[in-house]
Amino acid sequence: MRMKLNDWIDQFLTQDPPRSKSLVMTVFGDSVVSHGGLVWMGSLIELLAPFGVNDRLLRTSVFRLAQEGWLESQRDGRRSNYMITQQAAQRFARAFRRVYAAPHAHWHGSWTFVLGTNSLSAAERALLRKELLWEGYSVIAQGIAGHPAGDAEALDALLGRLNMRGKVYVVQAAQLPGVQGKPLADLISEGWDLREIGAAYQRFIDRFEPLLRLLPRELAPEQAYIVRTLLIHAYRRVQLHDPQLPMELLPEPWPGAAAYDLARDLYQLTHAAAEEHVLAALRREDPEVPEAEPAFYQRFGGLT
Repeated sequence: MRMKLNDWIDQFLTQDPPRSKSLVMTVFGDSVVSHGGLVWMGSLIELLAPFGVNDRLLRTSVFRLAQEGWLESQRDGRRSNYMITQQAAQRFARAFRRVYAAPHAHWHGSWTFVLGTNSLSAAERALLRKELLWEGYSVIAQGIAGHPAGDAEALDALLGRLNMRGKVYVVQAAQLPGVQGKPLADLISEGWDLREIGAAYQRFIDRFEPLLRLLPRELAPEQAYIVRTLLIHAYRRVQLHDPQLPMELLPEPWPGAAAYDLARDLYQLTHAAAEEHVLAALRREDPEVPEAEPAFYQRFGGLT
């Protein structure tokens, strides 16, 4: 018997139900931010309900995200609305830009190294290490983190957020000609476990590729929204662990490229109908919610 789209959705939610707190962040990044960034609790309840997140669980998740500094709330009588906090906005926006951007970094033969100094306390060193790992850096040696495609803007923002500008050395280095040293490219195999990341991308492909055959020509808005949200949620989970290394330093074939193509194709097929559901939910609490901002239509290289 041929599987139908609703069967696929039910199977997905049964076998791998998304964690509510993480799913809230996906909904904010994929559906709320492009419509002004503010959502009333009633609309958020409606947007999370198709995934089995009830009112009580949602309120607990939102409360914890607020405690962690991701969300802030405003009250209007008995109603509350939520938005991304100013302190988290830059990191949040960067994470979601990465989701929709094609993997295109190329290697020019040099590395970015961040060198800790004695001016850092033990707590500062531990925090810096944690944040650099989140940005895809690898710990090359004690007190030294490196990346072959370091983003200078993102690194400077990270140091500013941690109040560590001027406290660490940031250098760009390449192999020294004429010296028989170990090739810098060898640091890839020592610094990152790409097998695990590649396997995660392949699992994403295996799970979502059937949707290319299952999606009907006329897709109901709520169905499209559920598929689009599950797609971005699953893809984002893999991307969070991808260090975004240059293409020249990745094994061939690299499933990350195929995973991106699949995510782009499915997003193209679902985004328009999904927007109908998103706008209906948001405008039920606030009729003035705007249409999607122009940047929304630049996702995955341009939506049609």
